[in-house]
Amino acid sequence: MIVDMDTARAGAGRVVLETDRLLLRRWRVSDAVLQRTLWTERDPRVPQHRRIDAEGRPTLEEIEDGIRRDDPDASLGLLAIERRDVGDVIGYCGLIANDHGQDGEPELAYELLRAAWGQGYATEAALAVMGWAKESGHRRLWATIREWNSASRRVMTRLGFVETARVDRDALHGHSLFYVKDLSSSEGRASAQ
Repeated sequence: MIVDMDTARAGAGRVVLETDRLLLRRWRVSDAVLQRTLWTERDPRVPQHRRIDAEGRPTLEEIEDGIRRDDPDASLGLLAIERRDVGDVIGYCGLIANDHGQDGEPELAYELLRAAWGQGYATEAALAVMGWAKESGHRRLWATIREWNSASRRVMTRLGFVETARVDRDALHGHSLFYVKDLSSSEGRASAQ
């Protein structure tokens, strides 16, 4: 798989990344239904504040309002993953501000609908986002993965991320493992296989 960064367009918060099968772009209000579906599909081990609560929140309207209020940064943000051949949105991938104290370096984040799992989309989208990160001047990326999330841990390996010794212990939701990727290194190149 080749990610052509010449097709990445950034400016005034607009980011579009293209791969062979995917288009990664900013969220549209019409994508709120997909976002809410992601909230409903989350594993019950995910912390409650990241799942639909007893009152049904976040509601579709709250998610729509969040998309409307979003003030995108040209070098950060979660991008909708759209399949180019079908035109449907299957999840997100992007860069988020890292609040774990790693010198302001961003964190790679992604989530896909269960129906899209196991088809290489997470790896393909993440490779495009890693290229965007490098083009934006980031030297390293971080990722945190719950210990029980073996599929995401495999994606990290494919992408050339290295598990660090840091672990945030959480007996209730599962320990969070910290991964890092040096974007300036030619070693550990990512693989889509």
